[in-house]
Amino acid sequence: MKKKDLVSVVITTKNEEDAISNLLESITKQTYKNIEIILVDNNSEDNTLKIARRFKKVKVYNWGPERSSQRNYGAKKSFGEYLLFLDADMKLSPKVVEVCVKITKSKKNIGSVVIPEQSEAYMFWEKVKAFERSFYNEKGDPITDAARFFKRSVFEKAGRYDETITGPEDWDLPETIRELGYKDGRISEKIYHRERATSLIALFKKKFYYGLYAHKYLRKHNIPIVSPKTVYFLRPLFYKSWKRLLSQPLLALGMIAMLITQTLGGGSGYLIGRIRKL
Repeated sequence: MKKKDLVSVVITTKNEEDAISNLLESITKQTYKNIEIILVDNNSEDNTLKIARRFKKVKVYNWGPERSSQRNYGAKKSFGEYLLFLDADMKLSPKVVEVCVKITKSKKNIGSVVIPEQSEAYMFWEKVKAFERSFYNEKGDPITDAARFFKRSVFEKAGRYDETITGPEDWDLPETIRELGYKDGRISEKIYHRERATSLIALFKKKFYYGLYAHKYLRKHNIPIVSPKTVYFLRPLFYKSWKRLLSQPLLALGMIAMLITQTLGGGSGYLIGRIRKL
């Protein structure tokens, strides 16, 4: 049974010993205190669970095989009127939960809330990835925005996360909610997100894997195969900010190389997924 005004924070993990404590500490420091923390691990082989259990309020479960099923399982085990889904490599600014609850309560037609993400980057390709994301996150972008905070009633009405989709699930659920007639809210408080981009090969592999299931997402929402959602170079924000690209030539060149790599990886995965009927 849901508890009024309780926010259930659902975290998915797999071998996240280097990141999980930062996220959990940021949750415990939220100005909004009516929170429960649900951590759903997928058979970690490192110290993720040992670290998580140091935080007394964290409820730990094991479930898999992918993020969508982990998130749904966490929601099933939770009691909150609201749900916030996070990845282990994130940290919250102190008022994220408070402001999400406030904006959701202020308007009945808001079913989900977009929380802008600010990248944290250290290595070169992480900095390139952070440079790319900065174009979307500065003022928001309807093409790339993905809500993480939901009213439970709306989450359930939308059918939860689609467990047949891996990768685009962050877009799929909010789009389903909008198709039901609800609006996205957007706050100014931030999530700090550690970029993990060690090499172009790693980025290719990641997008290839996500691309395997992309055809299900595109078909479900009648999205063309070639569109700003699927092809980075068709996104207007890059061209509207051409002066910014010229001001950072090294990062801009790296971004072009990265986007080509990711497009090839995602496109290859898409073709294989369609052929294999995954």
